[in-house]
Amino acid sequence: MPENIPPTMRAILITAPGGPEAMQIAQTPTPEPKPDEVLIRALAAGINRPDVQQRKGLYPPPPGASPLLGLEAAGEIAALGTEVTQYKIGDRVTALCNGGAYAEFVTAPASQCLPWPAGLDAIQAAALPETFFTVWANVFQLGRLQSGESLLVHGGTSGIGITAIQLAVANGATVYATAGSAEKCAVITRLGGIAINYKEADFAAELAGITGKKGVNVILDMVGAPYTVRNMASLAPGGRLVQIAIMEGHLVDGFNIGTVMVKRLTITGSTLRPRSTAEKAAIASALRENAWPLLDAGKCHPIIHKIFPLAEAARAHELMESSAHIGKIMLQIA
Repeated sequence: MPENIPPTMRAILITAPGGPEAMQIAQTPTPEPKPDEVLIRALAAGINRPDVQQRKGLYPPPPGASPLLGLEAAGEIAALGTEVTQYKIGDRVTALCNGGAYAEFVTAPASQCLPWPAGLDAIQAAALPETFFTVWANVFQLGRLQSGESLLVHGGTSGIGITAIQLAVANGATVYATAGSAEKCAVITRLGGIAINYKEADFAAELAGITGKKGVNVILDMVGAPYTVRNMASLAPGGRLVQIAIMEGHLVDGFNIGTVMVKRLTITGSTLRPRSTAEKAAIASALRENAWPLLDAGKCHPIIHKIFPLAEAARAHELMESSAHIGKIMLQIA
């Protein structure tokens, strides 16, 4: 590796699975890029719920991935793998990482990197990969959302939710989104969505009233079992339910497969991290073509809730678990 790259770096290590206090900052060897990877001198990294699950010992990294936390980072390329030709040292990129982003240096496949959109700083650039890859793969590829259709997003002010609302609105869809406070509902409205406060009304009944019982074409859900039956009732004929997390359980009471048949529903879902480099590269290519022009034009933008220094990653996780945030929680690394 180049001589200006130190042999060790600061990173967040997990002493043992557990609470936020299990994370400690320490020196660890600087990773070397594989032939198809780049080494990024990280300036910022994003906090995501899979990081919390990994910290608890509930979401182990896939084989060959870094054991360190962190799935997205932005910075400057410091070294190139022997097979990388599309980037050069010094290029500023944001990357979907396979792990290891809570550190001063992180590796990522070159095909999972994208340039910083125009006008964004390191924090904003680092806030993009996990949500944009997830939303594009699930709402637009699996969910097949089209212009003129409608989308219901649960968790409308999460990083995923904000990205889904903006991309769907920019692509000509009508968007409904749930949230649990007036403040969060106001954010959804400002983004061009129609807000439903799930703490004040049953979202399925509210949506039925708004749509005249027509329902929506696509639902993006991260809650899981408690919402499944109501999600199915809220879908229009031919509707698609896309599951990206099961935060409140996976075993569904009252599931009626007849509803799927009569309404011709599709129930699908995915996880992002275990997918192959080739699959993630295909998503990156689609984002470069379809989403990055929207970012460059200022038609989409991340919302940053709070920034913590790398050494305070534990406090960032506490905030994530409180669900009090609106938008992304970020780490300032350099």
